[in-house]
Amino acid sequence: MYSYEDLNQTAQYIQGKIGSIPKVAIILGSGLGPLVDDIKNCIEIDYKDIPGFPLSTVEGHAGKLVCGEIGNKPVIAMKGRFHYYEGYDVSQVVIAIRIFKLLGINNLLVTNAAGGINKSFSPGDLMIIKDHISFFAPSPLRGKNFNEFGPRFPDMSEAYSKKLREVLKKASEEVGVKMQEGVYAFTQGPMYETPAEIRALGILGADAVGMSTVPEVITARHAGMNVMGISCITNMAAGILNQPLNHEEVMQTAKQAERNFTCVVKRVIDSWPE
Repeated sequence: MYSYEDLNQTAQYIQGKIGSIPKVAIILGSGLGPLVDDIKNCIEIDYKDIPGFPLSTVEGHAGKLVCGEIGNKPVIAMKGRFHYYEGYDVSQVVIAIRIFKLLGINNLLVTNAAGGINKSFSPGDLMIIKDHISFFAPSPLRGKNFNEFGPRFPDMSEAYSKKLREVLKKASEEVGVKMQEGVYAFTQGPMYETPAEIRALGILGADAVGMSTVPEVITARHAGMNVMGISCITNMAAGILNQPLNHEEVMQTAKQAERNFTCVVKRVIDSWPE
């Protein structure tokens, strides 16, 4: 568990490297890191150089903070996130969110690679996250509350901003990319889910499943940040199709969806409300 002083020291280090305050923080999921190639006037910081920062160990997660501009908006992007299944404590998984808040950033775009549960979805689809199921997520708010960030019992009735979801829908229409919309379910991983688990999640109302995002969103909402979420459906979940799952398929489909994903994100960042 980090102390508030630890988090402040890390924030001050990053602030000294990037200068001005970004408008939007972006977390890039598996295979979605190439978006950073479209960030202009960028400053890169390796995670290994940031005091207190963990290192990302998963293929498709480069392990860099990239600060610059998309369109006319200053942004900071995590090219690689931290996962609970990597062996990190959940406080390490969400450290960047608290750092972003201390930097003065109030807007967060979370992205991920996810398995499709909804049978009307296809690999390569992009899904607007409208809600999540976090029963299996270790709470990042467990333990002593950080009153400096938010209340002991934060409201999660609108974890993903309805206003921002409408902005995202409009942006996707403007660039001609059809988007699905649905509920994202978190599982701890690193193993893929069983067909029985997928059937259960489907009954609970999940449209997609993955091993990230929910701890970060809970932490962001605790701190009063505005959250938008996008899942890239990289495969159909276990039991939906009669075939085994593998990470290579996830990476390959994410690459195929890269153009649509990049077009949508660039447009929505440019349209992000003040």
